[in-house]
Amino acid sequence: MKKELHEANRHSWNAATVAHNSHKGDQAAFFRAGGSTLFPEETALLGDVNGLSVLHLQCNAGQDSLSIARRGARVTGVDISDEAIDFATRLSAESGVAARFERADVYDYFEAAAARGERHDIVFCSYGTLCWLSDLGAWARGVAQLLKPGGRFVIVEFHPFALVFDPQWKFHYDYFNAAPVPEEGVGDYVAESGDGLIAADSPMPGVQDFRNPHPSFEFTWGVGQVTTALAQAGLTIERFDEYPYTNGWKPFEGMRDLGGRRMAPPEGMPRIPLMYALAACRA
Repeated sequence: MKKELHEANRHSWNAATVAHNSHKGDQAAFFRAGGSTLFPEETALLGDVNGLSVLHLQCNAGQDSLSIARRGARVTGVDISDEAIDFATRLSAESGVAARFERADVYDYFEAAAARGERHDIVFCSYGTLCWLSDLGAWARGVAQLLKPGGRFVIVEFHPFALVFDPQWKFHYDYFNAAPVPEEGVGDYVAESGDGLIAADSPMPGVQDFRNPHPSFEFTWGVGQVTTALAQAGLTIERFDEYPYTNGWKPFEGMRDLGGRRMAPPEGMPRIPLMYALAACRA
């Protein structure tokens, strides 16, 4: 586990989170009006969450956490970024949607939560979370440990095959890579995706030409590594689905909206897996 790189990522996410939320307008009003940031894939996999305890790992600024809470769940959101958790806490108070948020490195949270006997019906994470994990096995064991018997783990994630490309669809990154990948910092992917990642009616200009002053470090995990880690942690994989589109995110040039903010490659390009979803349960 590379905690010094986690700390570097914390600083990078603190800077990026301010830029991201600057484009999203009055999010409290959006939630007060009944809004939700969940896509159909998450809603279907989560199922009926009314009355259930849901742990949302790497929850970012809490928008999806509050969307789950609106459906009747008791939600705890955890994220490494101070800015993200501060924003999520304010958004919960201002929107009137109750949820609890805690700032912590996910591995530290696993240790503390296990020590106090914490258990949940569902552990959930989504969209760009696994690349920030330096120890996949420890993560999978932590997820399993915090599930009640019969509890479920649900993840919707960008497909690692898609992440071998640069923004111009040229092969650039190794799919099989055991070393941390240094980056210039978490970018403003919200601005780059335009209305793709804005659930409100119209995006706000917000921060312009954002450049992150803090470098970041990512980790590459293939589909086989993810499924194996969860299985070795004692979880039974119930389903695994792949999708030829991304929800909201436009990481590559020429991406087009298929409807419902499902972003696909340009016309004429062969379909490839850009996103996947997995559900697993604890016996």
